[in-house]
Amino acid sequence: MSEIRLFVTTTEKQAAAVLDVISMVFEDEGYAVATMEIDEKRDVWEASVYMMADEEESVRSRLADALATEFSHLPIEREVLPEIDWIAKSLEGLAPVRAGRFVVHGSHDRDKVKTGEIAIEIDAGQAFGTGHHGTTAGCLEMLASVARSRRIGNVLDLGTGSGVLAIAAWKLLHVPGLATDIDPVATRVARENARRNGVVAGLTFATAPGFHSTAFGAHSPFDLIIANILARPLMKMAPELVANLAPGGSVILSGILAEQRWKVLAAYNGQRLRHVRTLWRNGWVTIHLTK
Repeated sequence: MSEIRLFVTTTEKQAAAVLDVISMVFEDEGYAVATMEIDEKRDVWEASVYMMADEEESVRSRLADALATEFSHLPIEREVLPEIDWIAKSLEGLAPVRAGRFVVHGSHDRDKVKTGEIAIEIDAGQAFGTGHHGTTAGCLEMLASVARSRRIGNVLDLGTGSGVLAIAAWKLLHVPGLATDIDPVATRVARENARRNGVVAGLTFATAPGFHSTAFGAHSPFDLIIANILARPLMKMAPELVANLAPGGSVILSGILAEQRWKVLAAYNGQRLRHVRTLWRNGWVTIHLTK
């Protein structure tokens, strides 16, 4: 089934405002939303929401409603995206990624791992997280930093995707971990990636739509929670996330655009977490907080 992109064309400033509006409507339901620059000199940008073809009618109606108050003058355009395995495509020709002590590589680059590096092998698959995105690389670097600063007894990787962060935490710390995702395909892929990396015990994988899932009961509270998701869901789940954090525990948050960082910090400061450090990578930020 084809994927559809519905979008509006406008200026950079207005595209950011449109993104805020459509994020409120669609992000919590797992729809991808984004802005992208089309023409720098003419200040032409697009703000988009992505969906499968059978969802287009419903999403278009809700998008029109969301834009009606402030942006009704912007026509909604449509693009049918080619059926390409974008994860496989994105890995073509990419070099291994190094972040802190970690190196994330495909199976074709095993010989490029250096002595002393913690290698994580992730090939093209059906789940997000190859290390090449600024959010994943930022989490890996922050994980290494946090591990040096305090003792960690157990870890939660919330929104695990490919499992790369859970695998990294286990290889670095050798402590029990729970890795969850709302997508059962991602959970399966993460479990397979863990086995490929020699992690056959110590990590539990579970499909869990939220903290009300029974998957968390046997493992909480956590000394370290890593959540590489999106800004708005991170803000919404702040109370529950902090409730599952052990006293003195650390949180690593990512999936946050640089301009969204203040809203995320405000949500977690409101839960009495203390900001320790923010790491910047390619327009994205990774934030470390403690309880």
